[in-house]
Amino acid sequence: MSDQQPSASMDLNKEFPELNRNLYPQIEPYSTGFMKVSDIHSIYWEQSGNPSGHPVVFLHGGPGGGTSPSNRRFFDPDFYRIILFDQRGAGKSTPHACLVENTTWDLIDDIEKLREHLEIPEWQVFGGSWGSTLALAYSQSHPEKVTGMVLRGIFLLRKKEIDWFYEGGAAAIFPDAWEPFRDLIPENERNSFIDAYFKRLNSEDQETQFAAARAWTKWEMMTAHLLPNEENIKRGDDDYFSLAFARIENHYFVNKGFFPSDSFLLDNIEKIRHINTTIVQGRYDVCCPMMSAWDLHKAWPEADLKVVRDAGHSANEPGIAAELVAANEKLKNIIKKDGPSNE
Repeated sequence: MSDQQPSASMDLNKEFPELNRNLYPQIEPYSTGFMKVSDIHSIYWEQSGNPSGHPVVFLHGGPGGGTSPSNRRFFDPDFYRIILFDQRGAGKSTPHACLVENTTWDLIDDIEKLREHLEIPEWQVFGGSWGSTLALAYSQSHPEKVTGMVLRGIFLLRKKEIDWFYEGGAAAIFPDAWEPFRDLIPENERNSFIDAYFKRLNSEDQETQFAAARAWTKWEMMTAHLLPNEENIKRGDDDYFSLAFARIENHYFVNKGFFPSDSFLLDNIEKIRHINTTIVQGRYDVCCPMMSAWDLHKAWPEADLKVVRDAGHSANEPGIAAELVAANEKLKNIIKKDGPSNE
């Protein structure tokens, strides 16, 4: 196969010729728990891999997507102490799909509380899609706690990104998937699909909530892969998953990510410029189009940008998974070479 990226990966492969690009085998956690982070919220967390290994925290997408067992497979379990957690209202965290006290800044505080709870001085941060947004925001708030970053499917939560995916831009590529999402909303409310869905996702009527959640989730799941993934699309039929996913995403988007300005994450790159980072982006990502990864790359040329030429948005697409594993391997080799970092 001649599908290896040429130039961009060459320097990396010369430096570390044995860089693994294959997902690691499925593993089980060695510890799990719930941590109370506010009077209302408790978050689920788990640890797998090597208890005395280099800590890495996995930040899931959505917001509202929750974690899944396959998320552990991007990391060498002999080297990494792998920490996964479900953000407020998502996955196993309680209360389910709750929007109260659920902001970006609450999540950043939760990440810090979890780090302290697990007695971790500093850790590597890994996040894709909304996880990349949260990884950037967290690292800019606590740059001294981050040893390295791997970011995928860059989402900076700017108005033009929200408009592209939820107000009709991406419909040019997926008109068949768009129509059920559009048709749930009466014509007189289509000037803002985000607002129209907010009303329904927070309706007093549960079936109205579920119908909106299914439509919202299906739209995203149908566009997340370069080649349609039936298993992924079926997640839109799961009312429990869809409600948290759709409600929490919509809540964050209506509130512009709770950021003080549209370009907030790009404006604060100086705080994290020193952190060793790889950006992995699918060329044909429709959910988080490459314009955002490109803008991040221009603001932060020191970060290593890997464009996967035959991929869309999902971390589970073969080319993206390979680059994510390789990015973690690169950081692993740097850590090994440099020895214990200063704490």
